[in-house]
Amino acid sequence: MDTEGTAPEAGTGQDVADDPALEAQIGEWVAYMRRRRELSAADADELEDHLRNRIDELTEAGLQPDEAFLIAVKRMGSLDEVSREFAREHSERLWKQLVLAGGGEPAKTGPARKDMLIMIACAAVAAIGVKIPSLFGQTFEHDFGFFARNLSLFALVPLAAYFVWRRQVRPAVVGVLALLFVLGAIGANVYPLANDADTTILTGIHLPIALWLVVGVAYAGGDWRSGSRRMDFIRFTGEFFIYYVLIALGGGVLIAFTAGVFNAIGVNAETFLGGWLLPCGAMAAVVVAAWLVEAKQSVIENMAPVLTRVFTPLFAVALLAFLAAIVLTGNGIDIERDVLILFNLVLVAVLGLLLYGISAREPAAPRGWFDRLQFVLVVSALVIDVLVLLSVNGRIAEFGFSANKTAALGENVVLLANLAWSAWLLYGFLWRRAPFARLEKWQTGYLVVYTAWAWFVVLAFPPLFDFV
Repeated sequence: MDTEGTAPEAGTGQDVADDPALEAQIGEWVAYMRRRRELSAADADELEDHLRNRIDELTEAGLQPDEAFLIAVKRMGSLDEVSREFAREHSERLWKQLVLAGGGEPAKTGPARKDMLIMIACAAVAAIGVKIPSLFGQTFEHDFGFFARNLSLFALVPLAAYFVWRRQVRPAVVGVLALLFVLGAIGANVYPLANDADTTILTGIHLPIALWLVVGVAYAGGDWRSGSRRMDFIRFTGEFFIYYVLIALGGGVLIAFTAGVFNAIGVNAETFLGGWLLPCGAMAAVVVAAWLVEAKQSVIENMAPVLTRVFTPLFAVALLAFLAAIVLTGNGIDIERDVLILFNLVLVAVLGLLLYGISAREPAAPRGWFDRLQFVLVVSALVIDVLVLLSVNGRIAEFGFSANKTAALGENVVLLANLAWSAWLLYGFLWRRAPFARLEKWQTGYLVVYTAWAWFVVLAFPPLFDFV
């Protein structure tokens, strides 16, 4: 990146400092640059000097100051491009910024340190909370149903509290969040559900979804009606998932090594590892992963869009091959519970790929091969969803309704509606009938449907199916 501007000759051109409006524009630009974690104060000063030199050159050429500012910024590139260029030029700084250092600029160290302390406190609450039931005699071995229904509460209440603090959420919104978590606790614990009841499992699956979207309200600072804020939360969700999986893999290695070294000296550490380290670490990691996403999102390239680019063509090929196998063999889908869960996970993965492809795309960018590939992926998933629905309806017609089959029917209808309209919007975009922004608006707005369905399963299914 060219960072050596040519200073204007003395006494020529218009003096930038004489224009208050231009100074205000430059001030806003510099303030934004200083908020970029990749850039130090010295970097921001260097960029400001470079910008001012280019503005001086343009005003000397006869442009008005406001025109010179816009052109100078355009020639320097977008702020994201500038940040990435500095990250490439200062790779050793990038690695240092992946972990909060004790030293640094005083203006940034204080808030960062406080943020880390709040995160540690929330993670500790999550870790301690999951062990509180053991004080009342409830254990994972004998009370699986209780923990299956309540694990999301132990993890997500502290996470929401972290975002409430970080976003400075209004008291009224905090009250609504608290009521929703209380409602989730009531739905998980008031009904007389047995450990092996189907509705227990359904509650354990759907309550985390419902509460995760409650966390989304805290993440958005209470501004959940904003489509851009909902899209930010979708991006956060993808990055969070990746970080959490990485932490989980590291934790698995830690547990294996710890068990091995203690066994080598004749000490059985399974009680500590399984009863304390695993559950407490899993709950605390929820808050830690969120903090990592928040702290590092501007230091390194987001990983979810990168993985989306890799797995979208692979999923498209896999789904097309599956549909071709159905046509060639004439075999239908044999819907058993495990198979049904697998297909739903595949459909959710397809929606995830679509979402993160949307989140990383510039709406004004021209249509490309990746957009067409996404269209193929969505249409293939839509066909598979229709086949699954036909099989589920056949099972219901033969054996009647049950909690599992009804939940599968509802979830596939919810996914079908999303996939069908997404396919239509993608078709309209590719053939120049609709703007790309409509697809993004549809996906962010559809989060309300997922929320409503998850809460319906948690609160209405147990009594509807006699708590079995």
